[in-house]
Amino acid sequence: MLTDTPVEFRRDEYVVHTDRARLDLDAALALLETTHWAAVVDRATLERAVPNSVCFALTDEHESRLIGFARAVSDLATYAYLTDVVIAESHRNRGLGAWLLDCMLAHPQLQGLRRVALLTRDAIGFYTRAGFSAELGDRHYLERRPDTADPAGAAS
Repeated sequence: MLTDTPVEFRRDEYVVHTDRARLDLDAALALLETTHWAAVVDRATLERAVPNSVCFALTDEHESRLIGFARAVSDLATYAYLTDVVIAESHRNRGLGAWLLDCMLAHPQLQGLRRVALLTRDAIGFYTRAGFSAELGDRHYLERRPDTADPAGAAS
């Protein structure tokens, strides 16, 4: 289990907090179900992911409901992978996604990392405005997916 210290950010009537004990998992799951990247995540998977992530919950103080969610998978020392950044459809185009990302990047325990990474299919402009770059230089992005990996190993 990740041992980050919960923090809170405020802007007007909105609050972003990282207190997993206050996170409404059902509401987070409902938000994720609206996305193309996490629509198939089930509650059991989210229950395993949350304790191992810095979770960012965006709420409206007046409605007291989750309207945004994001996670940073990190060792809190060298690396963070930002994922699951989503804002409820009814609250989009208000700058809340950019603010949620700003809160993630401002989290005290995510400072001084060697690398903050993410993957996106359709929000490249959004993330480049926040300073992210597709430039890998002499690096190569590799991944291993269970659906394409040889479980027996190829070394026979």
